[in-house]
Amino acid sequence: MDEIWEFIRADNLDAADRTIAEILSGIRTLVPFPGQGHRCPDLTSRPLRSILVREYLIAYAPDAKPLWVVAVIHGRCSPRVMAAILRSREYARLETECNQWEVDLR
Repeated sequence: MDEIWEFIRADNLDAADRTIAEILSGIRTLVPFPGQGHRCPDLTSRPLRSILVREYLIAYAPDAKPLWVVAVIHGRCSPRVMAAILRSREYARLETECNQWEVDLR
């Protein structure tokens, strides 16, 4: 999330803030209904799901409690790159260093 914000901020601070707010809002909608996203069998062997917010794919583990967002990836990435990112995170739930993006998702 930091990288997304920094990249957009280089051109437009307000747009960066809006984009992050929309991504977080999209994630919040998943909490009560985690099964709503699309399955991604072409990207990973795990039972992950994904939604699109703007041009960002949000991949998450619907069965994890609390909801685990595995990755937020720009939609212009090739499927091979997306699969590699998801594969690198398949077997370990990594603690992020982006605590400022943690929000109350209730």
